[in-house]
Amino acid sequence: MSDTSIRTFTSDRQHTESTVEEESETRTDTTICPECGGDLRTDEGHGETVCSDCGLVVEDDAIDRGPEWRAFNSQEKDQKSRVGAPTTNMMHDKGLSTNIGWQDKDAYGNSLSSRQRQKMQRLRTWNERFRTRNSKERNLKQALGEIERMSSALGLPKEVRETASVIYRRALNEDLLPGRSIEGVATASLYAAARQMQTPRSIDEVATVSRIDDMEFKRTYRYIVRELKLEVAPADPASYVPRFVSELDLNDEVERRARDLLKTAGDKGVTSGKSPVGLAAAAIYAASLLANQKVTQSEVSAVTDVSEVTIRNRYQELLEAAETVQ
Repeated sequence: MSDTSIRTFTSDRQHTESTVEEESETRTDTTICPECGGDLRTDEGHGETVCSDCGLVVEDDAIDRGPEWRAFNSQEKDQKSRVGAPTTNMMHDKGLSTNIGWQDKDAYGNSLSSRQRQKMQRLRTWNERFRTRNSKERNLKQALGEIERMSSALGLPKEVRETASVIYRRALNEDLLPGRSIEGVATASLYAAARQMQTPRSIDEVATVSRIDDMEFKRTYRYIVRELKLEVAPADPASYVPRFVSELDLNDEVERRARDLLKTAGDKGVTSGKSPVGLAAAAIYAASLLANQKVTQSEVSAVTDVSEVTIRNRYQELLEAAETVQ
């Protein structure tokens, strides 16, 4: 070996040794207190790394990488331990089966050949057949897909979709579907869930995105609520106000005044027996007048799907109720 090769080999070896020493020092420093040199202790309950000698908090708000559940024995640990995404009621198999993606690409993002695409299509077909083993699962799969479609069209949050899925599963388990369409029970479940989760949608809004007529929708809804003994409180007109105010691009003052008008009218008994959507629309129009905001009855009518005649009648009643209080 030449002198040049020996010098190069020696230099590389020295560089490697120095790098290893630096890494070991770095690893050592993470377990030693930078203030007094004492040992560091990790408090997982508070998410802190503390020196056991001087009490210095070296790190706080540490990420807990453990499971979100607790187990008190080995059997309970085996039952709760899982991998993958959490289960969900929004899928007929609760998300436990395998899905084959629709993209015809491999793991590196390269397009598949025509023969491979045909093979993947056959696998998708058989995978869908295996996922629904009987008529009950096919029914549930169709209904949950319908709930997902309508929820997306109505802009409802995930919590409402989960609740609607649970209500439909209860109706299916208690054999309430014979004589009624899947779309009808799915629509009724979604409307009831929205009412229960305090994010209501009007009957007209739900009927617009549904595939059934209004009469079947209302009849099925009353039947589901009665048979399942669902606790559905009367719709509060104030719960419609934020969404309508946002769609009309009005400010917070209009929303506050509209809520005050509805509260005053409720205390006076003016809202009894009247449509909550109509009351919300009238309160927003009256509040916009009080706050000097330029909005017409036709604009409010277009957003809330309430006739201008109803808005005129209701907003006069709300203003009269507010004047009597003053």
